[in-house]
Amino acid sequence: MEPFIRNDQYNFIKSQVRVLINGHASVNDTVVLNALKSLSAEKVFSLFEELTEDQKRLLDPIIEIKEREQAEAFLAEIKGYVIPFKNLTDQSIKKLFPKTKKLKMPALEDINFREISYLGWNDKGTNRKYIISLQNDKLSGLHGTFKPISKKGICAICNKFEEIGMFLSETKGSQLGTYTKRGNYICQDSQKCNENLTSLDQLNDFVGRLKG
Repeated sequence: MEPFIRNDQYNFIKSQVRVLINGHASVNDTVVLNALKSLSAEKVFSLFEELTEDQKRLLDPIIEIKEREQAEAFLAEIKGYVIPFKNLTDQSIKKLFPKTKKLKMPALEDINFREISYLGWNDKGTNRKYIISLQNDKLSGLHGTFKPISKKGICAICNKFEEIGMFLSETKGSQLGTYTKRGNYICQDSQKCNENLTSLDQLNDFVGRLKG
């Protein structure tokens, strides 16, 4: 069976597994527990437009999860069916940022491509942040200045409460020689942001707005 689960979908499934474990630990009412199990299963299955019988069989055990050991076994089983992010090389990354001289490359050998929905890295020497995402199934590069702030806040990409900073990207304006700056607060740590992502909607909205 081919991989069919995106990283953000895997993270969402993991969040529903936590809901089930917490429910079994704190609720004794069978009716309430059955409703909780049905709702979690429904949410997970609705992530996918269409599932084969084999794919359904892989996901079906979620409804039986009560304890941490079951959860870990289930998540380990489905992890093998997570679609890795598109293969990247130093050369393909350089092509996405053709105007950037002395581009600081990310350590690709340290990245588990099954665990990212986008690739993001910081160049502290130039106070810049680079983001590579998939837009309409094509690799898209976005870069801008990045200024960390000393307090936590809500990230515009993962929508979680994390250590954030202001990302500002510059695009050409409608008038010749003019530029428009757009930005928002996003996670300082892109790997942590990827772990938090349970949907691609805000990531795609963020990239689309800043590149637009």
